[in-house]
Amino acid sequence: MKHLNKLLLAVMMVMGLTSHAQDSNNPWAISFGVNAIDTRTSAGGGHGWLDQHFSQPFAVKDNWNILPSVSYLSVSRYVGQGFSFGLSGSVNKITKYVKFAPTAVGHDARGMVVSNPGDLMYYGIDGTIRYSFMDLIKSKVIDPSLSVGGGYNFFGDSSYGTINPGAGLTFWFTENIGLSLATQYKKSFGDREDASGTPDAPSFFQHTAGLTFKFGGKDTDGDGIYDKDDACPEVAGLKQFNGCPDTDGDGIQDSADACPTEFGLAALNGCPDRDGDGIADKDDDCPDVAGLAALRGCPDADGDGVADKDDKCPTVAGPKENAGCPWPDTDGDGVLDKDDKCIDVKGTVANQGCPEVSEEVMMKLNEYSRTILFDSGKSTFKKQTYPVLQSIVSILKEYPYSRFLIEGHTDSDGSNEMNQTLSENRAHAVENYLIENGIAADRLKHTGFGETKPIDTNKTAKGKARNRRTEISLIKE
Repeated sequence: MKHLNKLLLAVMMVMGLTSHAQDSNNPWAISFGVNAIDTRTSAGGGHGWLDQHFSQPFAVKDNWNILPSVSYLSVSRYVGQGFSFGLSGSVNKITKYVKFAPTAVGHDARGMVVSNPGDLMYYGIDGTIRYSFMDLIKSKVIDPSLSVGGGYNFFGDSSYGTINPGAGLTFWFTENIGLSLATQYKKSFGDREDASGTPDAPSFFQHTAGLTFKFGGKDTDGDGIYDKDDACPEVAGLKQFNGCPDTDGDGIQDSADACPTEFGLAALNGCPDRDGDGIADKDDDCPDVAGLAALRGCPDADGDGVADKDDKCPTVAGPKENAGCPWPDTDGDGVLDKDDKCIDVKGTVANQGCPEVSEEVMMKLNEYSRTILFDSGKSTFKKQTYPVLQSIVSILKEYPYSRFLIEGHTDSDGSNEMNQTLSENRAHAVENYLIENGIAADRLKHTGFGETKPIDTNKTAKGKARNRRTEISLIKE
């Protein structure tokens, strides 16, 4: 019963820690299987240390003690950089105890005698630090390792400590399941036998073979990629995208896919292009008809820079300002309607499509303007002048975009100041009349020259009459 309690103690201890090859994804491992104890190594004899310890390493039938059941259990925890630490517990029954007795009956060729010391029970508790070479050799299947540790052994009625150097080899069938083979040399600190020759604290080799299971890795989204390596740990994804999804299956992960729910092209950041014009449908105003990038994927049949869908004349080139149609020239004067200030009347290019005011017209205007009569010393019109004013209005309306200057002049009678004021007032009166009769104010200006610009002598009544006048001149810009 006391031996059973020791085994239970060992099992309880290892259930909290670790002992075999694992990694940061699956930091925990549990191993169980059978163990074999070989006491040949400390029996003596042989020619030197190596021969003494390794002369019969695989004498399984003669030297190994094996229980036909699960006889060891280990649990380990990965601590990083290839190292793991763990505890193990083992149980065995010693029915083959090897001694060097070359004179004894039944010795073998090397002088070894194997005897049953009385079915001694063995229990062991071991702590182990293990280094795996798996990453170093870049293998995913073969996992060689070295270990060192210490343990405490119960060997029959005796108990003692050991230092345990060892080596192991695990073959991983899957990422989580492997076959583990290991051996430890348990070097004791004590006498191999007591005074009566009963085994006391022998050193021995302990070999183990069993299954190892790695576990403890966290995979929140269940995509088979552990969270620590998963760039999208909350969303199931693909291994080639470090655990991130590709919803539309176009080979571009959603985080880099401008159209994550539509199968698309890598060249267009994962977006489709139905018309094959190199413009993603989401940016294509005409996704079913191949077009130009400059027109957001729409065609331009006449090449005028206006997309056919917006072009009122899609087969005839025209400016964008006129919806893709050529500008008309309604009056045929060579000035396009958009620039023609007189669309329905032929004019000249120099006069923005409007008729030019000829010298003959100006002569006619001045013939009328010089016959305008004012009341004496005033700027009011005589009654007979109104038909003349109406004739001037009619001529000015024929040239709606021309501008005119109305000039007032007097004879030399009276003071200069009075004549200047009178000339300005008379010119202003003519301007006001024209405005009141439909001539735009911005087409007219007025000024007065008083008696400074006579056209005849002021020494005769006839000459003075000619000097009292108004004149109209064309304002040229």
